[in-house]
Amino acid sequence: MLSIYDDQLPEGLLDCPAQRLHEVLPGPALIHLSGRRAAPLFISVLLHGNEPTGWEAVRALLSSHAGGTLPRALSLFIGNVAAAREGRRHLDGQPDYNRIWKVNGARAEHAMVREVLEVMRARAPFASIDIHNNTGRNPHYACINRLDARFQHLATLFSRTVVYFLKPDSVLSMAFAGLCPSVTVECGKPGEPYGAAHALEFLKAALNLAELPQHSVAAHDIDLFHTVAVVKVPVHLSVGFGAAESDVVLAGDIDELNFRELPAGTRLGWTSRPDCDALQAWSEDGVDLGTRYFACREGEIRTRTPLMPSMLTLDAQIIREDCLCYLMERLDAPAAP
Repeated sequence: MLSIYDDQLPEGLLDCPAQRLHEVLPGPALIHLSGRRAAPLFISVLLHGNEPTGWEAVRALLSSHAGGTLPRALSLFIGNVAAAREGRRHLDGQPDYNRIWKVNGARAEHAMVREVLEVMRARAPFASIDIHNNTGRNPHYACINRLDARFQHLATLFSRTVVYFLKPDSVLSMAFAGLCPSVTVECGKPGEPYGAAHALEFLKAALNLAELPQHSVAAHDIDLFHTVAVVKVPVHLSVGFGAAESDVVLAGDIDELNFRELPAGTRLGWTSRPDCDALQAWSEDGVDLGTRYFACREGEIRTRTPLMPSMLTLDAQIIREDCLCYLMERLDAPAAP
């Protein structure tokens, strides 16, 4: 499935928006470009075909260096070109391209990511950046999978808001964390100009780094959170928003609650099925803690304890394919030496 290009860009690549990449690339591609520093910065874009901001930032970055030398070598992975053509997260019959990086499956996509990891392990990357959008209203933030100072410094180069998570453990950033400092950056909704501009600014800064500090990030420079659970609507329940007639009806502005510390008793929506648990909350250990965090009383779905959600979405398809949101708790940043 994978096309590899050494020290060259396919002709016409930078002229293509995400939906036209299929005209140049037959599928996923790994492109290596040389630079003044040999250890490459690995950049991943379009793991989800409906999240084009990363590609727009990379187009701008490479266009600005056309004919010149990059400050550091760069390895670019362009993911789900077929889904990007249709503006979808992934096509029917495809796996989610950011849920295949445990490489323990037998699909062609698993063989592809094994090849990517093998190639990049040999190249000893300096750092890894995976660029995403999300569907709900969220601040721009970075995610890490290790509480390593280098990971935190890389993350805070993008945003002082940093989320540490261990589940799902099949994401690209988790796989690359075994090779180098690795971060996922969330750049708001697709199509927002500031998302691509912010991603571009971050990529330029990362490319120009000589090294990542190993001392702790100062506490006043980071707001650090830990994802403790992923929230899902049970598969046998229908879901809608506002005035919809569904088993679970969520508030039409529920994504305004992202990254807000909600008190116990906050109403999230309503249910016509008071006899069952309307929301599940799966912990890192795979335990459903839904009844710890949520209560259904008189048809209303409310928080049972104080909590902070992220990535709440108004997209029912994303809720089905992925989740409703994540729940986080604040962590104290390690003290600077």
